[in-house]
Amino acid sequence: MNRTTLSLIACATALAAVTGFAAVTSPDTSAPDTTATAAELPVERTSLTCPTPSVSDLAETTYTSFTPVTKGTGSDGKAELRPAVTESADGEDAKDGKDGKTGKASGKGDKDGKGEKEAKAFLTAKEPGKPLAEDVSGSDSPALVGTADGKFAPGWTVQQTTEVAAGTGRGLLGAACTAPDTDFWFPGASTAADRTDYVHLVNPDDSAAVVDIELYGRDGALETTTGEGITVAPHSDDPVLLSTLTTEKLDNVTVHVSVRSGRVGASVQALDDKLGGDWLGASVDPAGSLVIPGIPKDATAVRLIAFAPGDADADLKVRLASPTGQITPAGNETLHLKAGMTGAVDLGDVMRGEPGSLVLTPTGRSVPVVAAVRVVRGKGAGQETAFIPATRPVGTRATVVDNRAKGTTLSLTAPFGAAEVKVTASAGSEGGTPATKSFTIKAGTTQQVEAPVPSGLKGTYALTVESSGGEVHGARTITDAQDGVSAFTVQTLPDDRGTVAVPKADQDLSVLQQ
Repeated sequence: MNRTTLSLIACATALAAVTGFAAVTSPDTSAPDTTATAAELPVERTSLTCPTPSVSDLAETTYTSFTPVTKGTGSDGKAELRPAVTESADGEDAKDGKDGKTGKASGKGDKDGKGEKEAKAFLTAKEPGKPLAEDVSGSDSPALVGTADGKFAPGWTVQQTTEVAAGTGRGLLGAACTAPDTDFWFPGASTAADRTDYVHLVNPDDSAAVVDIELYGRDGALETTTGEGITVAPHSDDPVLLSTLTTEKLDNVTVHVSVRSGRVGASVQALDDKLGGDWLGASVDPAGSLVIPGIPKDATAVRLIAFAPGDADADLKVRLASPTGQITPAGNETLHLKAGMTGAVDLGDVMRGEPGSLVLTPTGRSVPVVAAVRVVRGKGAGQETAFIPATRPVGTRATVVDNRAKGTTLSLTAPFGAAEVKVTASAGSEGGTPATKSFTIKAGTTQQVEAPVPSGLKGTYALTVESSGGEVHGARTITDAQDGVSAFTVQTLPDDRGTVAVPKADQDLSVLQQ
């Protein structure tokens, strides 16, 4: 008997044994099916990227890292941020981390995209539930890439807040460090002569990423010269000046960042010669209805910028959710967006001393759109600018860090139905006891709530927001008067996606039966 015959006999015997076992242990089909049940479990790994904060020698930057306490995470894990290399316009290494507080960056990579030496950790979290802060000065502050795992992964939040005393973009600039992804929309950028806008591309991985940048103005796509096939080196931040991509000078531009290979963290730094500056975060993914929360009550000018990425025009109802309900901005009841063209409308001093949120809904057929607002506070030479993108709901839980004892306001809106919200203030970065408050947000309203403050607070603290009932959107504003300038920055509170649904699975050998 040859080897092939023996193999066939052995295979048949094995199949018979498996089939017999499956028949004996096949489940009772009359029993209820529980395999579709999913459990919400904490995520095990989170990645974040922080762009280079400033090129100003006058910049003072604070980084704050925080993970809320999450049940079911175990006792192990860590969260670290490390410096990345910053690329100059010609692609050479322009800046890396310095010895000392920021560690030492890896330097130029080799042909395989590997750094010569891993950068020293700049910020390493010590325990969940307590924020950790680190200050750096001047223009040498690098971009950061970070990873959290185990008990530090669910809800890991990092913020960089920069004070710039003078020059283009002076004021308070705040950015929540972002998770790497492959697609970003930024309505609200500009290529105008009085604006200096950079899109920062931070690559956290060991291999290069290839990125395309598209610009859209009031008449559609702008012709760009070098926006396609941008290579972002491993573990680096590549700031791209938007005005170098096109010759057109426009006040309102939508930036689309799409990644061909790899992944990046992306954000836009918008600096104005007279109106200060801030970071413009990405809008929520294109959707038919959008909410832009937390417009400060003392805003002196509000500009809505929106874009319809598809092939269909969009018609939107514009509503302002105030403390007493939704109202229609006079003369701006609706907004018509032509497909592929950026639309903008100046709402002026629409707030009139009350906090509010913009709610955009379709007038008829739902067409996906993206949107953001530019907010100006102050008057004359004391004006300052911030940007608020449309954002995801708070969902199960959202966190915002670098809150101060004075100058922090929390705004919550329930655009479509009443909601219950619990807000927890963490311990302070240098001491303090956590505190909690609960609020009811009426349907269609925006409430500027008195957020809890840790007792005995020293340093800064985190605010964690949990909601139930109707959909809730939130934003936090930090204000800090600087030599007569109304310096401020606004960050939204999207769901931290700290848990993931894991379907329950049972062994079922009946799949082996014919």
